[in-house]
Amino acid sequence: MKIGFSSRSLASRTTASACALCAAGVLVLGPAAVAAPHAADPGTPGGPGAAPAPGLLHQPGVQVRPRPGAPAVPALSALSWLVADADSGDVLAASDAHRPLPPASTLKTLFALTVLPSLPAGIRHRVGEQELAGIGAGSSLVGVAPGRTYEVADLWRGVFLNSGNDAVHVLAALSGGWQAAAERMQAKARELGAFDTHVLSPDGYDTPGQVSSAYDLAVFGRAGLRNADFARYCATALARFPGADGGSYAIANTNRLLTGNGVAPYPGLIGIKNGYTTQAGNTLVAAARRDGRTLVVTVMNPRSGGGLAVYEEARALLDWGFAAAGSVDPVGSLDAPRAAPPRPGPAAVPAAPVAAPATAQEDDRPGWPDAVAVVGAACLGAAAVALGLRWRLRRSAGT
Repeated sequence: MKIGFSSRSLASRTTASACALCAAGVLVLGPAAVAAPHAADPGTPGGPGAAPAPGLLHQPGVQVRPRPGAPAVPALSALSWLVADADSGDVLAASDAHRPLPPASTLKTLFALTVLPSLPAGIRHRVGEQELAGIGAGSSLVGVAPGRTYEVADLWRGVFLNSGNDAVHVLAALSGGWQAAAERMQAKARELGAFDTHVLSPDGYDTPGQVSSAYDLAVFGRAGLRNADFARYCATALARFPGADGGSYAIANTNRLLTGNGVAPYPGLIGIKNGYTTQAGNTLVAAARRDGRTLVVTVMNPRSGGGLAVYEEARALLDWGFAAAGSVDPVGSLDAPRAAPPRPGPAAVPAAPVAAPATAQEDDRPGWPDAVAVVGAACLGAAAVALGLRWRLRRSAGT
């Protein structure tokens, strides 16, 4: 009795075995191979094939990556500052970008990002006494009066131009209430990857524990420029606000880089928002466009130069950013990892953020689709070997 396998059976088993072995090998070794980063191009930073440079935004002090011939970063007195390309999100330079500081009225940028989409500009509303309750002492006001009817657009102009906390209170009431607005703002900040921000008072009024950062405020300003209504309001220099007996009065934007008033207006400025409180000092988020390029800067609490220093230091950053085009490599990105979607449940508490790396650089290592491609290639190779073996077996059987 002859014990063995036919040549056809042997070839079939060989094909199956070869594919199985190749696939198993890739599945075992695949994660290790997939996890290995691409080899860096030995060329210049940011060149083709180069591994992304690690972000520096969590490092203390001034951070910049100049190339030969780059202009020197201006010496500023602000506790924290940042300048970034609003289109790409590249941070060109920064100092203590993630330092938590009171934001003052620059936090109204986050309020607008959160509430603007839910309130059509043409809605008319008669203000009640209760909507103006709880406004902090010494708050900036635009002159909202109980019993008077306003369009939502009027109230937004009061927010952006006069930084009116009274207008913020009414808009918050229209969108679900003061506490609900704060919770929604917190969730919006996490959605945008702004994890330094803790919202307690939607108008930016000094409240213990309420903080933001130069990084987060730049994220809010950049996002705002992508909203047509936000961009239009923040760039408005002068407007009329409803007054008594059907009349109106003029209001002017308090961002002096836009309107002047003690400082020279900045050419190409397009907003965004300034602020001041006793604890925060002067704060500013500003953006300007030149030669098709838009920059966004944040300056928080200059320590010298008086009340106008925040504008002059922002001017210096904008000038440097435009002059440094193409001569510095980014130190990070405003495109931070996003938060996980909120979990369903009765509590209106934002979901905990996904653990974010210390840098804003994305990991460009290949994923499992590459491993699947390797498996496919391995099986094709195994099939070719098996076909060759089958041909040899048939030839042997015929001789």
